[in-house]
Amino acid sequence: MRRAAIILPLIAALASSHAQDKAPADVAAEIAAAARQSALEKLLAERESIEALERVIGDARAANVGEQAILEARFLFHVDKQDDAAIAAMLPEFLKRRASFRLADSAIFSVEEDWLAVVEYVQSIAALAKGDRDAFKKHITEAFWLSPRQAAAFAPHIERLRLDETMRALIIDFAIECAPVSKGEAVSLKSLIAGKKALLLHFWSPWSQECETAMPDFITTAAMLSSKGFAVVSLVPSHPKNLLDDAAAEIASLSGTNTSAWLADPDGGLLARKLRVQNLPTMVIASNDGRVIFNGSPNDPRMWDELKKIDPGVKRPDASAKEPP
Repeated sequence: MRRAAIILPLIAALASSHAQDKAPADVAAEIAAAARQSALEKLLAERESIEALERVIGDARAANVGEQAILEARFLFHVDKQDDAAIAAMLPEFLKRRASFRLADSAIFSVEEDWLAVVEYVQSIAALAKGDRDAFKKHITEAFWLSPRQAAAFAPHIERLRLDETMRALIIDFAIECAPVSKGEAVSLKSLIAGKKALLLHFWSPWSQECETAMPDFITTAAMLSSKGFAVVSLVPSHPKNLLDDAAAEIASLSGTNTSAWLADPDGGLLARKLRVQNLPTMVIASNDGRVIFNGSPNDPRMWDELKKIDPGVKRPDASAKEPP
């Protein structure tokens, strides 16, 4: 709203300052161009919700923003939301526009190869959704070839495919025993999951800024899942000792910690290695028979999709909600 408050007076000032020097048609064209630019900026910046995106798309069309720019804005929105299903659904639009693409109509691409790489990327996501590994490899490889500088956007999907393939072949040994971060007897995962719907493993570290930032959301999530009959276990590496000491101090400072078992991953991270945990925090959902249902970031929407399959009553906590004092 603040941007609009600045731009609208600017448009009015343009009309006033140039009215004496330019023909009415020229003034009108400048006003229309300024309005179109404003609508385009709002379109590319929108991230609130799909409903908000549709509203700004309507405004953009009214301001004569081109369909190529609108397609690109939709793509950026779904990429930021990590909504692969929505990206895959856009494939017919991308294929339709592939041959008719013009750089002059683009809002985000500076060279045609970057556009063609994104078309290949969307095709790869669609192939991944269908479980077509060969087609995924073909299109994601071509995307790399066309635009190496976008590699950071392409690589996570390759890593995800390989991780999913590894997890499908893995069964977690619930006989593994883990000692509490603070004092106490070691407990087996089998004893913790007994009588529960599933097991959520939360890999974290007190030395990770990302884990510290995400901890309030985890505490809320753990409380909700515990109330729904899930076992929740938080794991830190069992050494070095000063890491465990820092973990114990952080746990002591948290409220609601009784909704999770706070344990040390044996042998300096046995479970983390088996589950190929490379980033923290990481969440793993395991079924009662040890199958891995999900392995990834707590921000991945697929985690909540899998939890809802186990219990439709599971609801993702509002990340914007503040903890009570």
